[in-house]
Amino acid sequence: MVYIRNRNKRNDYLVLASTDIDLTEDEIIQLYARRWSVEVYFKMCKQYLKLAKYQGISYDGIFAHTTLVAIGYMILAVQERESKDDRTLGELFYLLIDELSELSVSEAILQLLVLFQEAFADEYVLDEAVLNNIIEQFLEKLPSSIQKQLKQAG
Repeated sequence: MVYIRNRNKRNDYLVLASTDIDLTEDEIIQLYARRWSVEVYFKMCKQYLKLAKYQGISYDGIFAHTTLVAIGYMILAVQERESKDDRTLGELFYLLIDELSELSVSEAILQLLVLFQEAFADEYVLDEAVLNNIIEQFLEKLPSSIQKQLKQAG
């Protein structure tokens, strides 16, 4: 057991317990700090990015939703670190989730395809025909319902 005293309140302390007796006190504290940041990550994803609110039953849908939530969290975390924004992370999460709720899946895929084409437009490794072939193969792998939405939108 490791006891950590609060420097500001002498009678306030935290007790960390570990079953691994080979760990040093510092290693136990570091492991707890890492674990705590994971807990904060999941709380933010559940509370603000609606990780637990997805109603789909397909594995692909659940996987895609979880991936998008993780990407959203990373984008917001980087943005928050790089800019000294007075807004809280919670406010940024709410703004992002509002923006994403207005965006349909087909619109999101179309935006990603445009970004993909722009990113590889100046690459000499892929010519336009190869790039279009890759995009066509990607679109063929999408569920038929999304393919129909894309044909209607595009």
